[in-house]
Amino acid sequence: MDIEGVLAILLIFGGGTTVALGFSPVGRAVADRIRGKHALPETEDLRTEMAEQRDAQAEELERVRHEVAELAERLDFAERLLAQQRDPQRIARESNP
Repeated sequence: MDIEGVLAILLIFGGGTTVALGFSPVGRAVADRIRGKHALPETEDLRTEMAEQRDAQAEELERVRHEVAELAERLDFAERLLAQQRDPQRIARESNP
């Protein structure tokens, strides 16, 4: 086979493949990417979703902080009760030597 025949075959099949690829969804995606049109989700929708997640996390954090504060108050109360029970016993022991 001579070089002109090989080039003709390459141009025919290569050109046909390029044209077919250009009209396919893959070809359109590549063309959109080259033009700068990304197939990413809408930025406004993404921002809204991120804001909702941030608000939900802030609410959860506030709830956890409230629970920790309640637990600290309960611990302080329990410590005071124990201290009141121990102090009268210690005072009674010290006064009766």
